[in-house]
Amino acid sequence: MVTEQGTKEDPWLLKTPPLSSEFTMYKDVKDGKEILVCTVGKTILHYDYRCLQDLQDMLKKHGDWMELGSADEQKPAKEGTVEAWGRSESNPVRGWYGLKKGFRGRFGMYVPPLMEKLGLAEVTHDPKGNKMRVV
Repeated sequence: MVTEQGTKEDPWLLKTPPLSSEFTMYKDVKDGKEILVCTVGKTILHYDYRCLQDLQDMLKKHGDWMELGSADEQKPAKEGTVEAWGRSESNPVRGWYGLKKGFRGRFGMYVPPLMEKLGLAEVTHDPKGNKMRVV
């Protein structure tokens, strides 16, 4: 699924769904676990790499557009959104895909653009209220 790009030396250069900010992401291994390293300015977030396949599978079952609903870890996620699923006890990892305590949120902001780049999903690019669906 991952191309030559997406390494620490050659990360994916991505834009948030509203196309307002750039960030980078790459695949790495930490403590024997495959992770995504997301760098936004000086902030570094980690997500469980399996989120890409799990989110694609969930979107296939959902069968329609789903609101992203990005939120910081300390804020509640809007029900029925990608963000809410990314921290739900009912997802395949039984909780957060975000791995850095205090920085586990924003799943709905940073993972969908990578899925779009990899051809796994389609994402809207409106100023607010963006959605995604499986390709």
